[in-house]
Amino acid sequence: MLVSLALGTAACAGNGQDTTITVASVDFTRDMEKLVDDFRRTHPRIRVKFVFLPERVLRNRLSKDIADEEGRYDVVSIGPWEAPIWASRGWLTRLDVLAGRGAYDVEDFLPVVRTALSYRKGLYAVPYYGESSFLMYRKDLFAKADLTMPERPTWPQVAELAAELHDPRHGIAGICLRGGPVWLNLLPLNTVILTFGGRWFDEHWNPRFTSPETRRAVRFYVDLVRSSGEPRAHEAGPAQCQATMLRGKAAMLYDTTSFAGGLEDPRISEVAGKLGYAPAPVMRTDSSGWLWTWALAIPVTSKHQKAAWDFASWATSKRYLKLYGERLGWVGVPPGSRLSTYRLPPYRKAAKAFLQPTLDAVNAVNLTRPGLHKQPWTGTSYVGIPEYAGLGGRVAKEISAAIAGRQSVDEALEKAQLFANDVVEGGGYRD
Repeated sequence: MLVSLALGTAACAGNGQDTTITVASVDFTRDMEKLVDDFRRTHPRIRVKFVFLPERVLRNRLSKDIADEEGRYDVVSIGPWEAPIWASRGWLTRLDVLAGRGAYDVEDFLPVVRTALSYRKGLYAVPYYGESSFLMYRKDLFAKADLTMPERPTWPQVAELAAELHDPRHGIAGICLRGGPVWLNLLPLNTVILTFGGRWFDEHWNPRFTSPETRRAVRFYVDLVRSSGEPRAHEAGPAQCQATMLRGKAAMLYDTTSFAGGLEDPRISEVAGKLGYAPAPVMRTDSSGWLWTWALAIPVTSKHQKAAWDFASWATSKRYLKLYGERLGWVGVPPGSRLSTYRLPPYRKAAKAFLQPTLDAVNAVNLTRPGLHKQPWTGTSYVGIPEYAGLGGRVAKEISAAIAGRQSVDEALEKAQLFANDVVEGGGYRD
Protein backbone atom coordinates (compact mmCIF):
# COMPACT_ATOMS: atom_id res chain seq x y z
CA MET A 1 0.00 0.00 0.00
CA LEU A 2 1.33 3.47 -0.88
CA VAL A 3 1.93 5.79 2.04
CA SER A 4 2.35 9.55 1.59
CA LEU A 5 5.60 11.06 2.76
CA ALA A 6 5.41 13.95 5.20
CA LEU A 7 6.07 17.04 3.15
CA GLY A 8 8.01 18.73 5.88
CA THR A 9 10.55 15.92 6.22
CA ALA A 10 11.58 15.26 2.62
CA ALA A 11 12.91 18.64 1.65
CA CYS A 12 16.40 17.85 0.42
CA ALA A 13 18.48 14.75 0.15
CA GLY A 14 21.20 14.98 2.74
CA ASN A 15 22.56 17.90 4.74
CA GLY A 16 23.56 20.81 2.54
CA GLN A 17 23.38 18.77 -0.65
CA ASP A 18 21.53 19.76 -3.80
CA THR A 19 18.26 17.99 -4.54
CA THR A 20 17.36 16.87 -8.05
CA ILE A 21 13.69 16.49 -8.87
CA THR A 22 12.28 14.95 -12.04
CA VAL A 23 9.30 16.62 -13.68
CA ALA A 24 7.34 14.47 -16.15
CA SER A 25 5.04 16.58 -18.28
CA VAL A 26 3.10 16.56 -21.51
CA ASP A 27 5.22 17.65 -24.46
CA PHE A 28 3.46 20.95 -25.18
CA THR A 29 4.42 22.38 -21.76
CA ARG A 30 8.08 22.69 -22.71
CA ASP A 31 8.01 26.39 -21.96
CA MET A 32 8.57 25.51 -18.31
CA GLU A 33 12.11 24.55 -19.24
CA LYS A 34 12.67 27.91 -20.96
CA LEU A 35 11.78 29.74 -17.75
CA VAL A 36 13.27 27.41 -15.15
CA ASP A 37 16.26 29.70 -14.58
CA ASP A 38 13.89 31.93 -12.62
CA PHE A 39 13.03 29.00 -10.35
CA ARG A 40 16.70 28.22 -9.89
CA ARG A 41 17.40 31.78 -8.78
CA THR A 42 14.97 31.46 -5.90
CA HIS A 43 15.72 27.77 -5.21
CA PRO A 44 19.44 27.37 -5.88
CA ARG A 45 19.68 24.00 -4.10
CA ILE A 46 17.02 22.35 -6.29
CA ARG A 47 17.93 21.03 -9.71
CA VAL A 48 15.19 20.17 -12.16
CA LYS A 49 15.28 17.36 -14.71
CA PHE A 50 12.50 17.49 -17.30
CA VAL A 51 10.92 14.56 -19.14
CA PHE A 52 8.50 15.74 -21.85
CA LEU A 53 6.39 13.07 -23.52
CA PRO A 54 3.35 12.77 -25.81
CA GLU A 55 0.10 12.55 -23.87
CA ARG A 56 -0.57 8.83 -24.34
CA VAL A 57 3.01 7.81 -23.58
CA LEU A 58 3.13 10.06 -20.52
CA ARG A 59 -0.10 8.70 -19.07
CA ASN A 60 0.96 5.07 -19.47
CA ARG A 61 4.41 5.66 -18.04
CA LEU A 62 3.19 7.60 -15.02
CA SER A 63 0.49 5.15 -14.01
CA LYS A 64 2.95 2.25 -14.16
CA ASP A 65 5.61 4.15 -12.21
CA ILE A 66 3.27 5.14 -9.39
CA ALA A 67 1.46 1.78 -9.19
CA ASP A 68 4.77 -0.08 -9.07
CA GLU A 69 6.14 2.39 -6.49
CA GLU A 70 9.22 3.05 -8.61
CA GLY A 71 9.36 6.73 -7.63
CA ARG A 72 11.10 8.06 -10.74
CA TYR A 73 9.02 11.24 -10.89
CA ASP A 74 8.51 13.99 -8.35
CA VAL A 75 6.11 16.23 -10.27
CA VAL A 76 3.72 14.89 -12.91
CA SER A 77 1.24 16.36 -15.37
CA ILE A 78 -2.26 14.94 -15.09
CA GLY A 79 -5.78 16.02 -16.01
CA PRO A 80 -9.25 15.93 -14.42
CA TRP A 81 -9.80 12.37 -15.61
CA GLU A 82 -6.79 11.08 -13.68
CA ALA A 83 -6.98 13.35 -10.61
CA PRO A 84 -9.97 11.80 -8.78
CA ILE A 85 -9.16 8.25 -9.89
CA TRP A 86 -5.52 8.41 -8.84
CA ALA A 87 -6.43 10.24 -5.62
CA SER A 88 -8.94 7.51 -4.74
CA ARG A 89 -6.15 4.94 -5.15
CA GLY A 90 -3.87 6.83 -2.78
CA TRP A 91 -1.40 7.70 -5.53
CA LEU A 92 -1.34 11.48 -5.09
CA THR A 93 -0.36 13.86 -2.34
CA ARG A 94 -3.16 16.10 -1.12
CA LEU A 95 -2.19 19.73 -1.66
CA ASP A 96 -4.78 21.79 0.23
CA VAL A 97 -2.57 22.83 3.15
CA LEU A 98 0.41 23.70 0.99
CA ALA A 99 -1.68 25.58 -1.55
CA GLY A 100 -3.30 27.58 1.24
CA ARG A 101 0.00 28.98 2.47
CA GLY A 102 1.57 32.36 1.76
CA ALA A 103 0.78 34.31 -1.39
CA TYR A 104 0.07 31.29 -3.60
CA ASP A 105 -3.65 32.14 -3.57
CA VAL A 106 -5.46 28.92 -4.43
CA GLU A 107 -8.74 30.88 -4.49
CA ASP A 108 -7.45 32.66 -7.61
CA PHE A 109 -7.90 29.51 -9.69
CA LEU A 110 -11.06 29.37 -11.80
CA PRO A 111 -13.54 27.53 -9.53
CA VAL A 112 -14.62 24.91 -12.06
CA VAL A 113 -10.99 24.04 -12.83
CA ARG A 114 -10.16 23.71 -9.14
CA THR A 115 -13.20 21.48 -8.63
CA ALA A 116 -12.19 19.24 -11.54
CA LEU A 117 -8.85 18.54 -9.84
CA SER A 118 -10.38 17.67 -6.49
CA TYR A 119 -11.52 14.46 -4.85
CA ARG A 120 -13.78 14.39 -1.80
CA LYS A 121 -13.19 18.12 -1.36
CA GLY A 122 -9.42 17.68 -1.36
CA LEU A 123 -7.19 19.33 -3.98
CA TYR A 124 -4.77 16.87 -5.61
CA ALA A 125 -3.31 18.90 -8.50
CA VAL A 126 -2.81 22.55 -9.41
CA PRO A 127 -3.55 23.78 -12.96
CA TYR A 128 -0.85 24.80 -15.40
CA TYR A 129 -3.60 25.84 -17.78
CA GLY A 130 -7.33 25.21 -18.28
CA GLU A 131 -9.52 24.90 -21.35
CA SER A 132 -13.02 24.48 -22.62
CA SER A 133 -14.08 24.38 -26.27
CA PHE A 134 -15.49 26.98 -28.64
CA LEU A 135 -16.04 27.64 -32.32
CA MET A 136 -13.28 29.56 -34.11
CA TYR A 137 -14.19 31.05 -37.48
CA ARG A 138 -12.68 33.16 -40.25
CA LYS A 139 -14.35 36.56 -40.15
CA ASP A 140 -12.86 37.46 -43.54
CA LEU A 141 -14.33 34.39 -45.25
CA PHE A 142 -17.71 34.98 -43.61
CA ALA A 143 -17.71 38.59 -44.82
CA LYS A 144 -16.71 37.57 -48.34
CA ALA A 145 -19.60 35.08 -48.47
CA ASP A 146 -22.00 37.55 -46.80
CA LEU A 147 -22.56 35.16 -43.89
CA THR A 148 -23.04 35.93 -40.21
CA MET A 149 -22.10 33.73 -37.27
CA PRO A 150 -25.04 33.50 -34.83
CA GLU A 151 -24.33 34.79 -31.35
CA ARG A 152 -25.11 31.35 -29.92
CA PRO A 153 -24.87 28.90 -32.83
CA THR A 154 -26.66 25.57 -33.02
CA TRP A 155 -25.12 22.56 -34.72
CA PRO A 156 -27.59 22.64 -37.65
CA GLN A 157 -26.63 26.28 -38.23
CA VAL A 158 -22.95 25.37 -38.17
CA ALA A 159 -23.54 22.59 -40.68
CA GLU A 160 -25.27 25.03 -43.04
CA LEU A 161 -22.43 27.54 -42.72
CA ALA A 162 -19.82 24.83 -43.27
CA ALA A 163 -21.56 23.70 -46.47
CA GLU A 164 -21.62 27.29 -47.76
CA LEU A 165 -17.93 27.87 -47.00
CA HIS A 166 -16.54 24.48 -48.02
CA ASP A 167 -14.26 25.15 -51.00
CA PRO A 168 -12.01 22.17 -51.70
CA ARG A 169 -10.95 23.58 -55.08
CA HIS A 170 -9.14 26.34 -53.20
CA GLY A 171 -8.05 24.10 -50.34
CA ILE A 172 -10.53 25.49 -47.78
CA ALA A 173 -12.50 23.12 -45.56
CA GLY A 174 -15.85 24.33 -44.29
CA ILE A 175 -14.98 23.08 -40.79
CA CYS A 176 -12.14 21.18 -39.14
CA LEU A 177 -13.07 18.47 -36.62
CA ARG A 178 -11.08 15.71 -34.96
CA GLY A 179 -11.61 12.23 -36.38
CA GLY A 180 -8.47 10.24 -35.63
CA PRO A 181 -8.52 6.79 -33.99
CA VAL A 182 -7.41 7.67 -30.44
CA TRP A 183 -9.62 8.59 -27.50
CA LEU A 184 -8.54 12.22 -27.12
CA ASN A 185 -10.07 12.82 -30.55
CA LEU A 186 -13.49 12.02 -29.10
CA LEU A 187 -13.65 15.24 -27.08
CA PRO A 188 -15.53 17.29 -29.73
CA LEU A 189 -17.81 14.39 -30.65
CA ASN A 190 -18.66 13.71 -27.02
CA THR A 191 -19.92 17.27 -26.57
CA VAL A 192 -22.10 16.79 -29.65
CA ILE A 193 -23.49 13.56 -28.19
CA LEU A 194 -24.31 15.29 -24.90
CA THR A 195 -26.00 18.33 -26.41
CA PHE A 196 -28.08 16.08 -28.70
CA GLY A 197 -29.34 14.28 -25.58
CA GLY A 198 -27.16 11.19 -26.00
CA ARG A 199 -24.68 9.61 -23.61
CA TRP A 200 -22.25 6.71 -23.22
CA PHE A 201 -23.97 5.25 -20.14
CA ASP A 202 -27.14 5.98 -18.21
CA GLU A 203 -27.22 6.47 -14.45
CA HIS A 204 -27.37 2.69 -13.94
CA TRP A 205 -24.33 2.07 -16.17
CA ASN A 206 -26.31 0.69 -19.08
CA PRO A 207 -24.46 1.48 -22.34
CA ARG A 208 -26.41 3.90 -24.54
CA PHE A 209 -24.44 3.97 -27.79
CA THR A 210 -27.36 2.57 -29.75
CA SER A 211 -29.98 4.93 -28.31
CA PRO A 212 -31.77 7.16 -30.86
CA GLU A 213 -30.18 10.31 -29.40
CA THR A 214 -26.62 8.98 -29.55
CA ARG A 215 -27.12 7.57 -33.05
CA ARG A 216 -28.49 10.91 -34.25
CA ALA A 217 -25.54 12.82 -32.77
CA VAL A 218 -22.84 10.55 -34.21
CA ARG A 219 -24.50 10.44 -37.62
CA PHE A 220 -24.62 14.23 -37.62
CA TYR A 221 -20.92 14.53 -36.70
CA VAL A 222 -19.76 11.95 -39.23
CA ASP A 223 -21.91 13.42 -42.01
CA LEU A 224 -20.63 16.92 -41.25
CA VAL A 225 -16.95 16.02 -41.30
CA ARG A 226 -17.38 13.84 -44.40
CA SER A 227 -19.23 16.53 -46.35
CA SER A 228 -17.53 19.73 -45.18
CA GLY A 229 -14.49 18.66 -43.20
CA GLU A 230 -10.77 18.71 -43.83
CA PRO A 231 -9.02 16.16 -46.07
CA ARG A 232 -8.23 12.85 -44.34
CA ALA A 233 -10.34 13.82 -41.35
CA HIS A 234 -10.27 10.20 -40.18
CA GLU A 235 -6.63 10.76 -39.23
CA ALA A 236 -6.95 14.22 -37.69
CA GLY A 237 -6.15 15.04 -34.09
CA PRO A 238 -5.79 18.36 -32.28
CA ALA A 239 -2.33 19.13 -33.70
CA GLN A 240 -3.48 18.56 -37.27
CA CYS A 241 -6.62 20.66 -36.79
CA GLN A 242 -4.67 23.52 -35.26
CA ALA A 243 -2.14 23.38 -38.09
CA THR A 244 -4.94 23.43 -40.67
CA MET A 245 -6.36 26.60 -39.17
CA LEU A 246 -2.92 28.19 -38.72
CA ARG A 247 -2.33 27.80 -42.47
CA GLY A 248 -5.70 29.34 -43.29
CA LYS A 249 -7.08 26.07 -44.69
CA ALA A 250 -10.37 25.99 -42.77
CA ALA A 251 -13.29 28.38 -42.42
CA MET A 252 -14.20 27.07 -38.96
CA LEU A 253 -12.62 24.99 -36.23
CA TYR A 254 -14.45 23.56 -33.24
CA ASP A 255 -11.84 22.64 -30.67
CA THR A 256 -10.05 23.73 -27.51
CA THR A 257 -10.02 27.33 -26.32
CA SER A 258 -6.28 26.94 -25.70
CA PHE A 259 -5.64 27.09 -29.47
CA ALA A 260 -6.54 30.77 -29.59
CA GLY A 261 -3.20 32.08 -28.32
CA GLY A 262 -1.28 30.39 -31.13
CA LEU A 263 -3.85 31.29 -33.76
CA GLU A 264 -3.58 34.97 -32.81
CA ASP A 265 0.22 34.97 -32.81
CA PRO A 266 1.34 36.64 -36.09
CA ARG A 267 4.75 34.99 -35.80
CA ILE A 268 3.27 31.57 -36.55
CA SER A 269 -0.30 32.11 -37.79
CA GLU A 270 -1.60 33.14 -41.19
CA VAL A 271 -5.01 33.95 -39.69
CA ALA A 272 -3.99 36.16 -36.75
CA GLY A 273 -6.45 39.03 -36.44
CA LYS A 274 -8.93 37.37 -38.81
CA LEU A 275 -10.74 35.15 -36.33
CA GLY A 276 -13.98 35.37 -34.44
CA TYR A 277 -14.97 33.19 -31.49
CA ALA A 278 -18.42 31.78 -30.73
CA PRO A 279 -19.65 29.49 -27.93
CA ALA A 280 -19.58 25.74 -28.43
CA PRO A 281 -22.56 24.91 -30.66
CA VAL A 282 -25.60 23.40 -28.98
CA MET A 283 -28.68 21.39 -29.83
CA ARG A 284 -30.78 20.69 -26.71
CA THR A 285 -28.60 22.04 -23.89
CA ASP A 286 -27.80 25.62 -22.90
CA SER A 287 -24.05 25.07 -23.29
CA SER A 288 -21.85 22.24 -24.51
CA GLY A 289 -18.16 22.97 -24.01
CA TRP A 290 -15.81 20.48 -22.42
CA LEU A 291 -13.48 21.05 -19.48
CA TRP A 292 -9.86 19.92 -19.43
CA THR A 293 -6.76 21.09 -17.64
CA TRP A 294 -3.17 19.97 -17.60
CA ALA A 295 -2.15 20.27 -13.98
CA LEU A 296 0.83 19.44 -11.78
CA ALA A 297 0.54 16.80 -9.08
CA ILE A 298 2.97 15.16 -6.67
CA PRO A 299 2.97 11.35 -6.52
CA VAL A 300 3.18 9.91 -3.02
CA THR A 301 6.19 7.96 -4.31
CA SER A 302 8.24 11.15 -4.69
CA LYS A 303 11.27 11.14 -2.42
CA HIS A 304 11.55 14.95 -2.51
CA GLN A 305 8.05 16.18 -1.89
CA LYS A 306 8.87 19.59 -0.45
CA ALA A 307 11.13 20.38 -3.40
CA ALA A 308 8.45 19.01 -5.70
CA TRP A 309 5.90 21.41 -4.23
CA ASP A 310 8.36 24.29 -4.52
CA PHE A 311 8.52 23.64 -8.25
CA ALA A 312 4.82 22.89 -8.80
CA SER A 313 3.78 26.03 -6.95
CA TRP A 314 6.26 28.14 -8.95
CA ALA A 315 5.09 26.77 -12.33
CA THR A 316 1.44 27.46 -11.48
CA SER A 317 1.92 30.80 -9.75
CA LYS A 318 0.95 34.35 -10.64
CA ARG A 319 4.67 35.09 -10.88
CA TYR A 320 5.17 32.39 -13.52
CA LEU A 321 2.30 33.61 -15.70
CA LYS A 322 3.59 37.17 -15.58
CA LEU A 323 7.12 35.99 -16.34
CA TYR A 324 5.81 33.97 -19.29
CA GLY A 325 4.18 37.02 -20.79
CA GLU A 326 7.22 39.22 -20.32
CA ARG A 327 9.72 36.73 -21.76
CA LEU A 328 7.80 34.51 -24.19
CA GLY A 329 4.94 36.74 -25.31
CA TRP A 330 1.64 37.70 -23.71
CA VAL A 331 -0.59 36.14 -26.36
CA GLY A 332 0.71 32.68 -25.50
CA VAL A 333 0.34 32.86 -21.70
CA PRO A 334 -1.18 29.59 -20.43
CA PRO A 335 -4.90 30.41 -20.24
CA GLY A 336 -7.81 29.27 -18.13
CA SER A 337 -6.10 28.73 -14.78
CA ARG A 338 -5.97 31.96 -12.75
CA LEU A 339 -8.55 34.72 -12.65
CA SER A 340 -5.83 37.31 -11.98
CA THR A 341 -4.29 36.63 -15.40
CA TYR A 342 -7.38 38.12 -17.00
CA ARG A 343 -6.83 41.37 -15.11
CA LEU A 344 -3.27 41.94 -16.32
CA PRO A 345 -3.29 44.88 -18.80
CA PRO A 346 -0.64 43.40 -21.17
CA TYR A 347 -2.55 40.11 -21.36
CA ARG A 348 -5.89 41.81 -21.82
CA LYS A 349 -4.45 43.72 -24.75
CA ALA A 350 -2.74 40.73 -26.39
CA ALA A 351 -5.66 38.33 -25.82
CA LYS A 352 -8.44 40.83 -26.54
CA ALA A 353 -10.00 38.73 -29.32
CA PHE A 354 -10.44 35.57 -27.27
CA LEU A 355 -10.13 36.59 -23.62
CA GLN A 356 -13.83 36.91 -22.78
CA PRO A 357 -14.96 34.00 -24.99
CA THR A 358 -12.46 31.75 -23.19
CA LEU A 359 -13.61 32.81 -19.74
CA ASP A 360 -17.25 32.45 -20.75
CA ALA A 361 -16.62 28.97 -22.16
CA VAL A 362 -14.82 27.68 -19.07
CA ASN A 363 -17.31 29.23 -16.64
CA ALA A 364 -20.27 27.74 -18.55
CA VAL A 365 -19.14 24.14 -17.99
CA ASN A 366 -21.38 21.92 -15.90
CA LEU A 367 -19.14 19.18 -14.49
CA THR A 368 -21.86 17.06 -12.91
CA ARG A 369 -24.55 17.21 -15.61
CA PRO A 370 -23.14 18.45 -18.92
CA GLY A 371 -25.91 16.78 -20.95
CA LEU A 372 -29.62 16.28 -20.42
CA HIS A 373 -29.31 13.34 -18.05
CA LYS A 374 -27.80 12.46 -14.70
CA GLN A 375 -24.48 10.63 -14.94
CA PRO A 376 -22.77 8.53 -12.26
CA TRP A 377 -19.41 10.28 -12.74
CA THR A 378 -18.12 13.85 -12.79
CA GLY A 379 -16.77 15.07 -16.11
CA THR A 380 -17.70 16.49 -19.47
CA SER A 381 -16.17 14.83 -22.52
CA TYR A 382 -14.92 11.61 -20.95
CA VAL A 383 -16.23 8.92 -18.61
CA GLY A 384 -14.60 9.05 -15.19
CA ILE A 385 -13.65 5.40 -14.87
CA PRO A 386 -10.18 3.80 -15.04
CA GLU A 387 -11.14 1.81 -18.14
CA TYR A 388 -12.04 4.87 -20.18
CA ALA A 389 -8.74 5.22 -22.03
CA GLY A 390 -8.96 1.66 -23.34
CA LEU A 391 -12.67 1.85 -24.08
CA GLY A 392 -12.32 5.29 -25.64
CA GLY A 393 -9.52 4.09 -27.88
CA ARG A 394 -11.66 1.22 -29.19
CA VAL A 395 -14.66 3.48 -29.76
CA ALA A 396 -12.52 6.12 -31.48
CA LYS A 397 -11.19 3.55 -33.96
CA GLU A 398 -14.73 2.59 -34.94
CA ILE A 399 -15.87 6.20 -35.33
CA SER A 400 -12.74 6.96 -37.36
CA ALA A 401 -13.53 4.02 -39.62
CA ALA A 402 -17.03 5.42 -40.17
CA ILE A 403 -15.57 8.81 -41.08
CA ALA A 404 -13.24 7.09 -43.52
CA GLY A 405 -16.23 5.33 -45.10
CA ARG A 406 -15.09 1.84 -44.16
CA GLN A 407 -18.27 1.10 -42.23
CA SER A 408 -21.59 2.73 -41.35
CA VAL A 409 -22.24 4.74 -38.21
CA ASP A 410 -24.70 2.08 -37.07
CA GLU A 411 -22.03 -0.60 -37.42
CA ALA A 412 -19.57 1.52 -35.42
CA LEU A 413 -22.09 2.12 -32.63
CA GLU A 414 -23.13 -1.53 -32.42
CA LYS A 415 -19.49 -2.41 -31.78
CA ALA A 416 -19.12 0.45 -29.27
CA GLN A 417 -22.18 -0.87 -27.41
CA LEU A 418 -20.53 -4.28 -27.08
CA PHE A 419 -17.22 -2.77 -25.94
CA ALA A 420 -18.99 -0.68 -23.30
CA ASN A 421 -21.01 -3.63 -22.04
CA ASP A 422 -17.79 -5.63 -21.62
CA VAL A 423 -16.34 -2.83 -19.49
CA VAL A 424 -19.43 -2.61 -17.31
CA GLU A 425 -19.58 -6.36 -16.78
CA GLY A 426 -15.86 -6.67 -16.13
CA GLY A 427 -15.67 -3.66 -13.82
CA GLY A 428 -18.69 -4.50 -11.70
CA TYR A 429 -20.31 -1.11 -12.21
CA ARG A 430 -23.92 -2.30 -12.09
CA ASP A 431 -25.53 -2.80 -8.71
